[in-house]
Amino acid sequence: MPDNRLCSNPHGRENICIDTYRILDSCRDKDCFENVKVYLTDFGEEIIERTSTIRATCSKIVSAYIDVSEVPFNRGFYQLDIKIYVKISFEACLSQGNIQEFEGIAVVEKKVVLFGSEGNVNIFKSEPGKSGFCPEISCDCTRTNNLPIAVIETVDPVVLNVKVVEPHVFPCCCCCCLDDIPEYVTNSVHGKLCEREDKTLVVSLGFFSVVRIERPAQLLINAVECCIPEKECITAQENDPCTLFKSMAFPVDEFCPPMLNKFSNGCSQQPDNHGKGSCGCH
Repeated sequence: MPDNRLCSNPHGRENICIDTYRILDSCRDKDCFENVKVYLTDFGEEIIERTSTIRATCSKIVSAYIDVSEVPFNRGFYQLDIKIYVKISFEACLSQGNIQEFEGIAVVEKKVVLFGSEGNVNIFKSEPGKSGFCPEISCDCTRTNNLPIAVIETVDPVVLNVKVVEPHVFPCCCCCCLDDIPEYVTNSVHGKLCEREDKTLVVSLGFFSVVRIERPAQLLINAVECCIPEKECITAQENDPCTLFKSMAFPVDEFCPPMLNKFSNGCSQQPDNHGKGSCGCH
């Protein structure tokens, strides 16, 4: 815990008003997207034409896009159209001992309806450099609309399955075409993505996510006047670069692998008749 000292206030705690975001509605999901098309480079397309022995080695979320729109005939409710762009790395076995690595982009889409209330005010916020003694003539502040703010929190997905399918034989989950993928997403892979009518690489992805909808709010909270840390900053000496390193605590946890009960997820660890717990492989 940080070592902080609360400033003394002759009047004790007081109520102060803060400007923040209020969560109006939220939900959590465990989604499984099956047969999601993977957009590959020319190199990747050539590999899947030569083999179907492919496995995923890594998946990483590159970006996400959220569109917020009002739900007709349901005041205060909004539909969130979410697209998540995932970069996946693969390994393919072309022949005995010949392993080739390649990358691709998968796009998944989900829709969520949440309550976001209503707002009928125009919000203007000043920006540094656009206000003051001699502001720019174009505009001295930023205007925002009345739509709520949508937020998604998600971890990198789990690749559940990988397979190569013949064209027009197996239906795949495609929520966009190659031209719809932002350029900064396509630039995250080595090579230029292409879209052929030959074999297609599809994956099944598992996502854990939390989605929430927020609006700006002014809240009255109980607080003290200020908080000043007691701990002083440590600066390494020019003639002794190890000073800062020596002041750091030894990372004991990194050298102590967690025990089985840390991963039990509520399973009983009492030994059975064979001397083994009820969780894990026997």
